[in-house]
Amino acid sequence: MTSLASPESTPTAALVIIGNEILSGRTQDSNAQVLAQRLGALGIPLREIRVVPDDQAAIVAAVNTLRARETYVFTTGGIGPTHDDITAASIAAAFDRPLIRHPEAVRIMTAHYGDALNGARLKMAETPEGATLIDNPVSAAPGFRVENVFVLAGVPAIMRAMFESLASDLTGGPPILSRAVTAAVREGQVAASLAAIQARWPQVDIGSYPWARGGALGTTLVARGTDRAVLEAVVTDLVAMIEDLGYAATILESGAA
Repeated sequence: MTSLASPESTPTAALVIIGNEILSGRTQDSNAQVLAQRLGALGIPLREIRVVPDDQAAIVAAVNTLRARETYVFTTGGIGPTHDDITAASIAAAFDRPLIRHPEAVRIMTAHYGDALNGARLKMAETPEGATLIDNPVSAAPGFRVENVFVLAGVPAIMRAMFESLASDLTGGPPILSRAVTAAVREGQVAASLAAIQARWPQVDIGSYPWARGGALGTTLVARGTDRAVLEAVVTDLVAMIEDLGYAATILESGAA
């Protein structure tokens, strides 16, 4: 698969998912799909996803590698009130900044919790020095931004709300669109012709995804790019390729991916 555009010409993003609970299988991540779709709609391809444990060295290494390479880096998880919530301290270490109690975050937490505010909850007001807060309209405790790194909650509803509060601050490119074609044809039957279509349309990502359902085997072909007319031409080629093999092709979707 080719890339939609080079990092020099299009804003790009990476995601660091933080949490032992993800790596152990106890919790299934759903944030990656949401962020990939929302960023794609904003014209910001998500280039890489890493899952790291609640370990400062692992978090620092991932964040520092990705923030040097991508336009934006998002992290999810590890900004709660318990001992294993170490993301804020790890981001401070990554940027070589002191960890502080952010005055505005303290004000927000005080207004939200009142007399129920305690030391554990105040931990959620900690940020690296100089961080900008990210609004949390769901449960008050804010996320934060340091340079091109956005630190978000791991709870999906809170993460989504935080992302929507910051989305207008992101500079994107043309929205990434997709078209999908499916048929009861095996990947091995289309591989050679599919490679030729990809070579003909290098500005489009074409992915091949086999499926098995109802006793049948087949393949879904997904084309992703930023030019709607080009995508339509690619779909025409994909349908013709499938029909030339004697199979019926079905177009599944169109629009932002």
